[in-house]
Amino acid sequence: MSSGGQFSTSPDSSTGFVEGRNVAIEFRWAEGRNDRLPALAADLVQRQVNVLVALGGTASVLAAKNATTTIPLVFRMATDPVELGLVASLSRPGGNVTGVTTMGVELGGKQLELLHEAAPAVSAVVLLINPTNPAISVAQTRDVPPAARKLGLALHVLGASQESDFDAVFAKMKELGAGGLMISPDTFLNARSEKLAALAVRHAIPTISPYREFARAGGLMSYGASIVGASRQAGVYTGRILKGEKPADLPIEQPTLVEFVINIRAAKALGLSVPAILLSRADEVIE
Repeated sequence: MSSGGQFSTSPDSSTGFVEGRNVAIEFRWAEGRNDRLPALAADLVQRQVNVLVALGGTASVLAAKNATTTIPLVFRMATDPVELGLVASLSRPGGNVTGVTTMGVELGGKQLELLHEAAPAVSAVVLLINPTNPAISVAQTRDVPPAARKLGLALHVLGASQESDFDAVFAKMKELGAGGLMISPDTFLNARSEKLAALAVRHAIPTISPYREFARAGGLMSYGASIVGASRQAGVYTGRILKGEKPADLPIEQPTLVEFVINIRAAKALGLSVPAILLSRADEVIE
């Protein structure tokens, strides 16, 4: 389940489960509205599903956790589950919750550093958050400003929780004199990578996202763990739980690889010449 957004019961086929053959999957989509998540989670709990899988990020995980303390819950999220009180520890979660974290929130400082290297002339940056996802927005508005100060950058925080907010965000950036944009690791924002990438190019704003989907959609850069890989691991855990293992005994998976992607076409459209040393550090360069 997610704000963008999905609850489901979705095991990975490598664990021996195939939809329609030996497992039934129920999907719930919040369509970008986090306020719908509690009701969607409650509905699945009432149906007494065997496992809840929250693939929509932190907001969907919290909604699912609040809906049940007994049904196993497998998550994919961008924040630290220990800090949020979802699990006792990364190695031994305890309770009914386990899953995968991409640690996208913790990478905010590095994303800002990369954006600064790619566009050193930029002196003011906007952090774009989804205010309806406070678990992420609160952490980032706490952690990113010190990183900005260290780099000598002015940082402004703007919010968007629906597509109609995007034009106002870019208009406000112009008013603030902000020449760079950093996108929060939020499901709603990532699901609109193509829209945000197009706006960033149209307004000539160098932008970085935590997810490669943004760079592949035409955005300048991304730096973070793979959503696809994290989702697959959540599916593996779901299958293991359906076979009898307990969430309390399955350690929280953390990313073993952080991907850095640069879109050269976007750089050219922005009039940027990406430093060769930055290109040499990229895991993927989109020509």
